[in-house]
Amino acid sequence: MSTTKWIIDPTHSEVSFKVKHLVISTVTGYFRKFEGSAEVGSEDFNGAKVAFTADIDSIDTNQTDRDNHLKSADFFDAGNHPKLSFEGTLANEGGDYTLKGDLTMRGTTKSIDLSVDFGGVVADPYGQTKAGFEIEGKLNRKDFGLSWSAITEAGSVVVSDQVRLILSVQLVKQA
Repeated sequence: MSTTKWIIDPTHSEVSFKVKHLVISTVTGYFRKFEGSAEVGSEDFNGAKVAFTADIDSIDTNQTDRDNHLKSADFFDAGNHPKLSFEGTLANEGGDYTLKGDLTMRGTTKSIDLSVDFGGVVADPYGQTKAGFEIEGKLNRKDFGLSWSAITEAGSVVVSDQVRLILSVQLVKQA
């Protein structure tokens, strides 16, 4: 079966994460530089082979000191591990999509499952064929060696171990 390559349109895509801070609020961060592709053999994207990378140095939480701490050896260790990567397969089971694969951060690879909402395929005004996906999942940051932790004087955890991943992705079909 022949396949078609689709690539992420970074202008119309967003890669974010959310983590609880002090147990009472949520901090949102983004990876501003990323790329990815899908090798697709069906119109509904079932069985698509997906590859994705994000540059750790592009992390943006809207606070420079926090961004620098996240890039440090306490968290992502960007100097030694400049990218995170994912390789997996998209499955459509009766209209419910799941993206299953291996996520690598800080030199540690673990299998994860992400829920996917497939928004469909359309032609844009410039003649390009686009496909849209909303992707969400959760992971434990400590499973990937991001183990920095602190406790406040009152006993609250400064940064939660659980991280929510939220991606809004638009793919462009390649000729």
